[in-house]
Amino acid sequence: MLTVSTVNVNGLRAAAKKGFTEWFAATSADVVACQEVRAEPSVLPAELRDPEGWHTVHAPCATKGRNGVSLYSRVEPDSVRVGFGEAEFEDSGRYVEMWLPGVVVASLYLPSGEVGTPRQEEKERFMAAFLPYLVALRDKAASDDREVLVCGDWNIAHAEIDLKNWKANRKNAGFLPEERAWLSRVFDEAGYVDVQRHLDPEGPGPYTWWSYRGKAFDNDAGWRIDYHVATPGLAQRCTSLVVERADSYEARWSDHAPVTATYEV
Repeated sequence: MLTVSTVNVNGLRAAAKKGFTEWFAATSADVVACQEVRAEPSVLPAELRDPEGWHTVHAPCATKGRNGVSLYSRVEPDSVRVGFGEAEFEDSGRYVEMWLPGVVVASLYLPSGEVGTPRQEEKERFMAAFLPYLVALRDKAASDDREVLVCGDWNIAHAEIDLKNWKANRKNAGFLPEERAWLSRVFDEAGYVDVQRHLDPEGPGPYTWWSYRGKAFDNDAGWRIDYHVATPGLAQRCTSLVVERADSYEARWSDHAPVTATYEV
């Protein structure tokens, strides 16, 4: 069995002070993928920079205090890759992968975008470059008899069942028609599977992100933007997927919740 957790920590040092460290110490996951770490490895607490019993890779952003992705694995990887070969994003702290026995696991932090700004243009460039990489990764992994799991914050709600207030967000980044169509291409053209929807095609939710503003968390007015996206063979072997939603607003250590899935490998 392989258990993988993914979570956008919204600043790892801040999350560590609010409960992430305790969650990490207690997790039964074999691999933990983090996004929006926002810290150089040198300033992370030792128990998170290089925890005992884990093999760790951190991919910080060249711009301090932004982005950053990490992977922790209890099994030593055969190899590690930071970035996906696109020069603009190589040191942006948005993608890292580990080649483990039988599976490639990646941590992804796709740009969030903002309509009418350069941030949305950056998101569009990232998506345009990332889709062919996903195809190439699928093929390369298959030739090495491995499945692929790209988990993380994809920053797109794919369908109306993936966010509570979808009608009010039709013109907002994260639910734009062109973003949703791109994610459909990941599934239809690149051949990957949204593992949550494979297990639960009806929805709504479960949501993985809730704004800190207002009563979004208390009212479960969230978005499902944190995904396990797998090649079909691995998706078929998923036995469970759980969103580890905090018991209360006060118990949250991020505006996202961990998404944890177990696979038969």
